[in-house]
Amino acid sequence: MAKKHQMLIDGKWVDARSGETFSVEDPATNEIIAHVPAGDKADIDLAVAAARRAFETGPWSRISPKDRQRLVWSLGDLLERHADELAELEALDNGKPVTNARRDDVQGSIDMFRYMAGWATRLNGEQIQVSTPGNWHVYSLREPVGVVGQIIPWNFPLMMAAWKLAPALAAGCTIVLKPAEQTPLSALRVGELVTEAGFPDGVLNIVTGFGETAGAALSLHPDVDKVAFTGSTEVGKIIVRAAAGNLKRVSLELGGKSPAIVFPDADLDLAVAGTASAIFYNQGQCCTAGSRLFAHKSVYDRIVEGVAAEAGKLKLGHGLDPSVTLGPLVSQEQHTRVTGFLDSGRQEGAEIVTGGKVHGNQGYFVEPTVLAQTNRTMRVVREEIFGPVVCVQSFDDDDLDAVARFANDTEYGLSSSVWTRNLKVAHTMARKIRAGTVCINTHNYGDPAWPFGGYKQSGWGREMGKEVMEHYTETKAVAARL
Repeated sequence: MAKKHQMLIDGKWVDARSGETFSVEDPATNEIIAHVPAGDKADIDLAVAAARRAFETGPWSRISPKDRQRLVWSLGDLLERHADELAELEALDNGKPVTNARRDDVQGSIDMFRYMAGWATRLNGEQIQVSTPGNWHVYSLREPVGVVGQIIPWNFPLMMAAWKLAPALAAGCTIVLKPAEQTPLSALRVGELVTEAGFPDGVLNIVTGFGETAGAALSLHPDVDKVAFTGSTEVGKIIVRAAAGNLKRVSLELGGKSPAIVFPDADLDLAVAGTASAIFYNQGQCCTAGSRLFAHKSVYDRIVEGVAAEAGKLKLGHGLDPSVTLGPLVSQEQHTRVTGFLDSGRQEGAEIVTGGKVHGNQGYFVEPTVLAQTNRTMRVVREEIFGPVVCVQSFDDDDLDAVARFANDTEYGLSSSVWTRNLKVAHTMARKIRAGTVCINTHNYGDPAWPFGGYKQSGWGREMGKEVMEHYTETKAVAARL
């Protein structure tokens, strides 16, 4: 942590052109743990130019699919070799429990590179049968989209980098990565591992800096072919407007206000544990968080009591302590946001069943909170809180269309979960819910082969699965008269 941190541009570790830096904070202690370069437009220009050279004239442009596959796979191997170090970086930088970081963030990143490595040799065009008079040979090619700008969030810094980097590298793109200013350290470590793996210079460039400077310059840049962004819906809209300058392709994974619906026949032990995890995992800082919990009136009291009891079992503390199960929020800004929503809930009449307060006098800790007696008119129900706060509502309607209407009564559509033993109910609800992912008797499911993304204002496109490769490739059609 005490070493000098620099940006990666064209295979070299460099300071920002301005010479400016900014501090990185441990959110559990408020201590400064590092200083990193404050990159801006000048640094983005250099990084994009390096990525363009690497894409068009460097050795990366001539590498075989098999060798791309080998490099992407080797990056997964290097992450595995340094897994404990990366988990500790995430715990220090983001605040999350190190146990979760090792099990989920790091292992999920390893799995992502290994899964996507296989796509390097499977991006094929096809021969096309046409009806045009004459003798024709018509076919398509799949080619990399070009220079990609990738802007990643602070809630899963390493894993979101892997979600973006792995498919882009497998497709043959070159990249300028802008990590979140709150959590840049694991991305910089990945840059070192990319160099160790043997990727050519300029294939991956990493510029640390602020969203309004480095992020804006990357989104606006006329020589970037595509931007991939994970973050808030508000910033996603800004990126769409910025990308219009050269009509660069855009994929967005944005906010959510996901419903978790517990039917009366559900396995209540499973539902209680699962819906509690749905909101308290990662301190509630998940775009998929099950922040709107709907329980049938016949089981409502047991669900409220059970989730509150689960909240009480969580141990708050520094993420490096292996016994800790709930870390701090990531920053003062996020702490202020979440406590502001708690104040709003109180003022609008929500019942605080448990939690609702700041924890301790050091770090950005907020108690896991269950709010009952909530309704659609409250801000805590309508808006994304992005903290360990769940709003519980009851329903007494057995009409699945009616249940789907209140589940869909949000501008978001990222994730959802349905808790029932009835397969007909489960799969009928899966069709009726307007969300990109529906989980049955679980929440926050993920796998590299499972396409992930949202409806409505939760984003455009999909991460993971074969679907993500559409974002990083172009289809070229060829017709030859024979």
